[in-house]
Amino acid sequence: MSVAAQQEAVGEALTVQALTAQAAVWQETADEAAAAATPAPTTSAEKQKFAKTRFVANAGLAAGATYQWIIKPYRAGKFKKGASGRTFALIKAGLAGAFAYNRLKAAADNAKGDPLLSKAVAPLTASIESLKGLGAKLRKGNASDADLSSLQNVITGVKEAGSGAGATVTDKVPSLSQLSGG
Repeated sequence: MSVAAQQEAVGEALTVQALTAQAAVWQETADEAAAAATPAPTTSAEKQKFAKTRFVANAGLAAGATYQWIIKPYRAGKFKKGASGRTFALIKAGLAGAFAYNRLKAAADNAKGDPLLSKAVAPLTASIESLKGLGAKLRKGNASDADLSSLQNVITGVKEAGSGAGATVTDKVPSLSQLSGG
């Protein structure tokens, strides 16, 4: 093979190498552009569908359980010593307290999926956390007026936050089987 032919072969090999490297760069750029163009949620909150609807459902169940199984019997004097049906009322109230806490936590998580709701509900998360032991207090008959007032304030705050964000919450009374997780 002549020197000229060898130089031509080396030149072609270098050209192929350069084109291959350029194609790899173009492919990488195309992949990056495709990844940037595809919207990808980064958090589980962003992945949540129907955040407002779920918020309304969960907050409504919490409000309904609180009113039906805690506030109403409390006002009727069912939790006082010697009251007829006290034990059953306390058990239902304990279940309702635990249920309401669970649904309020779920509602707060749902709110994270909607930008307007998340801003409205964020200040209430500490209040919701403060209710954690309410179910046990109610079951044992140790809940005070302050505990019930705190619960009512949290429910009212969640309802107002929802209304302010365009998600009106209405009370939805759960059944006893829903309270017990059945």
